[in-house]
Amino acid sequence: MTNQEPSHTNTGTSLHHHILDFLEYLLAQKGYSPHTVRAYRTDLKGFYGFFAEFSDCADDSMQRNTRLSPDAVDVICIRGYLNRLHKEGLSKRSVARRLSSLRSLFKFLKKRGVVETSPLDTIRTPKLDKTLPAYLTVDDMFRLLDTMDDGTLLARRNIAMFELLYSSGLRVSELSGLDCSHIGFGVNSVRVLGKGNKERVVPVGERALRAIRYYRETLEGEKKISAGKGPLFLNKNLGRLSTRSVARTLEKTAKESGLTVPVSPHALRHSFATHMLDGGADLRGVQEMLGHVSLSTTQKYTHVSIERLTQAYDKAHPRK
Repeated sequence: MTNQEPSHTNTGTSLHHHILDFLEYLLAQKGYSPHTVRAYRTDLKGFYGFFAEFSDCADDSMQRNTRLSPDAVDVICIRGYLNRLHKEGLSKRSVARRLSSLRSLFKFLKKRGVVETSPLDTIRTPKLDKTLPAYLTVDDMFRLLDTMDDGTLLARRNIAMFELLYSSGLRVSELSGLDCSHIGFGVNSVRVLGKGNKERVVPVGERALRAIRYYRETLEGEKKISAGKGPLFLNKNLGRLSTRSVARTLEKTAKESGLTVPVSPHALRHSFATHMLDGGADLRGVQEMLGHVSLSTTQKYTHVSIERLTQAYDKAHPRK
């Protein structure tokens, strides 16, 4: 991989090669994680296969054929692709995600002069239900976190906040109430004051700790404030950040990342619990990390696949 942006290429080059340039750009220049880049690759590979068939060039040996260049992708092709996805029974959310990947690709190509206009400009994204999602998929969660820019102090603060919400499953009120002294960098944990003024200690991942440290070092360097004292996350006036500001910032960030569903701090908490359980974490352990008094609350709060429950039953029950 190179650290230089891909050079301008002519429109006669196969879309296949432009997709490779785009994926390299996401990884080398934008710093997206391999997981997120794989999600883009899967989406774009699916479209490329349709495009080759649509152009009657399904043979891989014809990748360089000019009929497979980006400027050959038009509105009719995109509508045909959408029709194919609907016939395959994909959900609105899945269709919206594939459109988001294509929009990002053609935005990249347009900026580099490969195409003059995007064939997606007149294509509407499927209207999704307005209800808040119970949780984000792993792909969407990674896309949200990996597409954030860290070029400013506030951007670094936002990355640190959302990494911590997902890493530890905190309530937004608990996040807002954190002080610098609550973060245990040496023991990878955070001390949280939850509902009923009950204190608990929750593990924190290395990514979240690095993001917090990066934000605080920048804050203390730019604003000349005392290190390790006071509220952990500050607003632009150097006061404690409110829960409303956290929610508003997250909603804006989710839109900028290309997610087509509303995202709230509670959705990140729910995503944490769901992904932990799906990854094999103990239900009681997750209960303690979430700060739930009753185990039944954790059971209702999380989504555990029936397949995983069945596997656990078959493995553990003595009389099947």
